[in-house]
Amino acid sequence: MKSHLLDQASEIVTDPLVLINLVSQRVRQLNSGRSPLIPTRPSMGVADIALTEIIEGKIKLVEKAEA
Repeated sequence: MKSHLLDQASEIVTDPLVLINLVSQRVRQLNSGRSPLIPTRPSMGVADIALTEIIEGKIKLVEKAEA
């Protein structure tokens, strides 16, 4: 995981626990066969792909409204 990507993503998702959960969930999806939402390079790991998707706005955090 590249630290500059983590720094950029943490500006978008400011809560570190939420960011970790968001990246973890996306990494699981990518590892299970889902296609990346961005152009990738062979040198990119799945965490780098997930962070870049967050940075580019391809993945957004949606908060649930309380019932």
